[in-house]
Amino acid sequence: MRFLIFATIFFTVMTLLTLLISRRFVRKLHFSKRTKLFINIFLAINLLGVAGYMFVRYNPTIPNWAYFLLSIPIGVIFVLFVATIFYELSSRILNVIPINEKRRTFFKKTLDISSIAVAGSINAKAMYNARHIEIEDVDIKIRNLKQSYSIVQLSDIHIGGLIDKNFISDLVDQVNTLNPDIVVITGDMVDTKLEYAKEALDELKNLKSKYGNYFIVGNHEYFHGVTSIIDYVNTLNIKTLENENVYIGEEGEGFFLAGVYDVMGYRVESYKPDLYKALIGTDEYPIVLLAHQPKFIEEVKDVDLVLSGHTHGGQIVPFNLLVKLAQPYVKGLHQHDENTQIYINKGTGFWGPPMRLGASSEITNITLTPM
Repeated sequence: MRFLIFATIFFTVMTLLTLLISRRFVRKLHFSKRTKLFINIFLAINLLGVAGYMFVRYNPTIPNWAYFLLSIPIGVIFVLFVATIFYELSSRILNVIPINEKRRTFFKKTLDISSIAVAGSINAKAMYNARHIEIEDVDIKIRNLKQSYSIVQLSDIHIGGLIDKNFISDLVDQVNTLNPDIVVITGDMVDTKLEYAKEALDELKNLKSKYGNYFIVGNHEYFHGVTSIIDYVNTLNIKTLENENVYIGEEGEGFFLAGVYDVMGYRVESYKPDLYKALIGTDEYPIVLLAHQPKFIEEVKDVDLVLSGHTHGGQIVPFNLLVKLAQPYVKGLHQHDENTQIYINKGTGFWGPPMRLGASSEITNITLTPM
């Protein structure tokens, strides 16, 4: 039922955006009626692709090539919506510039052609960005830390569909070249039924780190059987932190790594985050907390650093602005208050369309250093 409600709302939004693109962009183009008809037919077929995507999103029998084709339409609508906004603004500016009508018509046609060309180029670049993960090197100073430690943070991998065994194998190779002290995965690792994710998950057994690999659940794990996912992940040389902590480093010179369940637990009334329980016994040492959603920072006290994900950095602009309405931070490092910093990973994989624009896929290579 939850999926049907989400799918209905999502498809309605995509339909409204498509109509907006047709009326405020396509209809105003200085193209022939025949050309604009073809563009509108493409938009209609593209919208049908969105409907198809909603049906195959969690169907593992769909081959990757078909899944890829059906996932692109969502990103196409997002990008064309952005193009429509810029086209509308540019047209208004062009209409008030004091030039003769002949020049105005020339510039208008140039704007029409360039808008279509740029939109196509941006779609291609966004697809390229999603498949090429960037390593973000981040130095974070921590008070009372005795020596430096390296943490590789992964987040929002979303195993399922296009995020498959090969993607995870390549990801593991990239992580291992960084030779981290610990690897942390801050939620939304699995986004399909566990039985269909196991082949990709098994690749994570090959992660190498000095003090271990750690995981917390994100909101998407609650959709696919959070208990079974936790149990299976714990067999992969990865420790799930369930409102608990572990000590990292040499005796007397390290820090505590704590992890909580996601705030989705409040909604489903199970696997609820419990910060008090997670921090038991952590006195006198620095604390790094794993919490999937940045908004959990509002519950945090007496923690030096929070590592989060969830936002995807907006994934495709301008949706970073919408994310900002729900989360206090979208990406990067922030000083939340006098005692606590927070870092938000933009996501190592992607959700929905295999596209990223203005927010690259990310492996975070964090160096904790004494302040």
